[in-house]
Amino acid sequence: MSDLPPIPPDIAAMSFEDALAELERIVRQLEEGRGKLDEAISSYERGTALKRHCEAKLREAQAKVDRITVAADGGIGTEPARID
Repeated sequence: MSDLPPIPPDIAAMSFEDALAELERIVRQLEEGRGKLDEAISSYERGTALKRHCEAKLREAQAKVDRITVAADGGIGTEPARID
């Protein structure tokens, strides 16, 4: 069981690219330091959820990627990709 709050449904429905774009926007906004403290905290919390969603999407993609291998006898097979 995780201590992390669930990812909000609107974020869970996002594509990786959309979530990453919003996360980048939030990071830029926080780096600029504009806005009120409560807005910065809300943005930070949303950014954390977006980051977790992006990480989950990357793990899903990694699990689907196989690497084609050629055995010594010329046989062709696949093995899970090691993407680090």
